[in-house]
Amino acid sequence: MDGKGAWRDNVFVERLWKSVKYEEVYLRAYETVSHARASIGRYLDFYNGRRPHSRLGGKTPDQTYFNQPLLAAA
Repeated sequence: MDGKGAWRDNVFVERLWKSVKYEEVYLRAYETVSHARASIGRYLDFYNGRRPHSRLGGKTPDQTYFNQPLLAAA
């Protein structure tokens, strides 16, 4: 497959959602949808700002794409 609809179109998003599911969603028992949204939002802040990524040379996405310093652990 190439062009529109290629597997490459979704590979990065699929990898992100795998991380979200296994590192956040499957480990929590959310009481409400609003709790789930808040918790997943915190996880995405962690994922982008504090979690090093091997594919990015140990940097976070924020460091790589926005040249931001590493955030302190909460």
